[in-house]
Amino acid sequence: MKIAELCPYSLSVPGGVQGQVIGLARAMRNLGHEVEIIAPSDAPLSIESVRSIGPSIRVPANGSRAPVAISPQSLARTAAIVRDGGYDLIHIHEPFAPGPSLVSLFAAKAPVVGTFHRHGVTIPYRGLGRLLSRSKDRLSLRFAVSVDAMLTARRIFGGRYHIVGNGVDLHAFEVATAWPKQSPTIMFIGRHERRKGLEVLIDAFMGIEDSDLTCWVVGEGPQTAHLRAITLGDPRIVWLGQVSEAEAVARMKAADVLCAPSLYGESFGLVLLEGMAAGSLIVATDIAGYRGVARDNIEAILVAPKDVLALRIALLRALENGELGENLRSNGRARALEFSIENLAKTYLDSFATLIT
Repeated sequence: MKIAELCPYSLSVPGGVQGQVIGLARAMRNLGHEVEIIAPSDAPLSIESVRSIGPSIRVPANGSRAPVAISPQSLARTAAIVRDGGYDLIHIHEPFAPGPSLVSLFAAKAPVVGTFHRHGVTIPYRGLGRLLSRSKDRLSLRFAVSVDAMLTARRIFGGRYHIVGNGVDLHAFEVATAWPKQSPTIMFIGRHERRKGLEVLIDAFMGIEDSDLTCWVVGEGPQTAHLRAITLGDPRIVWLGQVSEAEAVARMKAADVLCAPSLYGESFGLVLLEGMAAGSLIVATDIAGYRGVARDNIEAILVAPKDVLALRIALLRALENGELGENLRSNGRARALEFSIENLAKTYLDSFATLIT
């Protein structure tokens, strides 16, 4: 099959949807299919078979700011690629996201399927659903990455969905070399915005009186400057900014604990699975999107969101309880195997085959 994987968000910006699109395209090519990625980009990319539709701008979305391409030039280029690309199938991630997703929905001549990643209904999203109520019939198949993502989509657009989850690239973690470190290390990776809970982690970490401890903070966002100012007096907290995918994997593999302190808005705990694949201990918040991949005291230690003291205690338990740590690591690796990107690609391809005559 010749497949288009369409991502509405810029591939130059790290993100969960972008990572899934890139990983799926790679896995499907390894299975013998021709796959192109259609997406915005803001810088040269070292990703195979990408057809860039142009630069992105940031628009508010689900407590964050999404890098989408909505200029007339980008939309026209999207329509031309989708219409004339000779694809057997168009796979749109977030089919009703503004910009290239909507344009592809109407421009495509081949069957169109969609995967819904979003969790949470906002007033603009509800209004968009009413506006696009007829266009939803353009989707031959609908997928959702979690029960929460399905419920969100169904509430707005109705219909039936296949819950497929997300996938983790196990090979990338198997071949990576752990990043050098000097002391026990806790790692955070994600956008620095309120819903990701980084401020809660910093409060919890700074309350630990252990000089032989490091916290790696990966990513950037609207809270970065404020949080860096708060931590100026604590040299244990290392601000790394945006790092390459290879460095992120290497640091995850080195970290003793991967902490995901999100407050809300996570449809699927992919970062937890990546930490499990890397062999890190997982400390995360007990929210719906994370409970779908990790069970408390089995694959992870889960605590209530916003609870600084509970998070601090959980971090210390992960670092100090050797028997618990070994159990979590072992169970985490097994859990990550269930969600390999290769298995996810096969699931999608089996469904796609039913639409190709």
